Parts: sequence; structure tokens; C-alpha cells
Amino acid sequence: MKNYPHPIIAREGWPFIFISLVVSAVVTWKWCWWSIPLWLITLFVIQFFRDPGRVVPGLENAVLAPADGRIVVVEKAKDVYADRDALKISVFMNVFNVHSNRSPVDGKVESVEYFPGTFVNAAFDKASTENERNAMIMTAENGQTVTCVQVAGLVARRILCYAEAGRVLARGERYGFIRFGSRVDVYLPLNAKPMVSVGDKVSATETILAQLQP
Repeated sequence: MKNYPHPIIAREGWPFIFISLVVSAVVTWKWCWWSIPLWLITLFVIQFFRDPGRVVPGLENAVLAPADGRIVVVEKAKDVYADRDALKISVFMNVFNVHSNRSPVDGKVESVEYFPGTFVNAAFDKASTENERNAMIMTAENGQTVTCVQVAGLVARRILCYAEAGRVLARGERYGFIRFGSRVDVYLPLNAKPMVSVGDKVSATETILAQLQP
């Protein structure tokens, strides 16, 4: 994962793009103008699976945004995955955001656990506990616990997580992908200093969500 080359188009999208191109080309060949809606769909699929490289900030103890999107939660909450009270910061991704997920901190993956669930709108807070999700608990370099939860959305039907227990991830390292609208919840120690507010737009890796305290 560390050497994943950010090929502009995410590998998870290659099959969808190929199918879209073939169908659009066949319809164009047979019916010409009737293919226009299909080409628009193809363009949408290509933009959805874009996967640009990102620049990692150098601020010490920074917690980076794990996904592109909009901040919908900054509050004290129960981290049921690590059994603790925590600062929760949630990033909602719409269908026009990049959907690659990246590690928020340098650290070791302690556990990864998948939970089946429903598919309500990921912008709603109840999605954190009711939707299909995948929780990754990490120990950051400074020894503090960081929990990162991929949550499926209304139209999302596949959470992909390539991390596993024992793996060491670098900040900004690509570790997963969620197909179509979704969210990522990050749970931090209560004394972490939030650097974003509800409504802020964030970019994976390049936006600092919070700063861990010594």
C-alpha cells in the first residue's frame, strides 16, 4: 500500500470505466445520438474514480483528513470500537468527492473489524451506528489511540479496506476506498485540539483535522 502510485484513476474504478466505455461505444456505433446519456454517465464514472496524489503536511502530531468532503460532526462522543469517550470528527463524501481513504496518522494498525448494516444517508449522524461500516483502530506514533471508521452511505454498497492488524501506516497512505456517497468518522483522544468546524470542506491528507496533544 505504501508504494501505491496514485495513478490519477483509482484501480477500483477500472472495471466500471471499461464497461461504461464499451457500452457507450457500442450504442454510438449502432444508434449514434442515443448514446449521449451513456457518455455522460461514463464521464461521471471517470470523475468519481479519480485518485490524485496529495501533499502531506509536516505539522507534528497532526491528524489528517482521511477523505475529501465536508465536516458534519465535531463533538464529544462514545468510541464504541475502542471503548472510550472521544472527540469525534466526521467527513461526509458526496458522489463528486474523491473516495480514496487515507491514513490520518503515522501509526500501527491494532485491529480492523467489519460491521454489516443498513444504507441510510451518510450525512445523518445515525449512519455512524446503523450503516455498514469498517472500523480501524490505530496506535499513533505518540502512543495515543486513533479510530478511523469507513461508513457506507445511501448508494454505497462496497467498503474496501486494505489495512490489517500489525501493519504500520504512514500519514496520507492510501488504505481503502468506498464506492459512491459515504462518510468517514475519526475518533481521537478528548484532549485533541480540533482544527476544523462543521461545514468546512476538507481534502484527504492535505487538510489537518486536529492536533494530538503530548
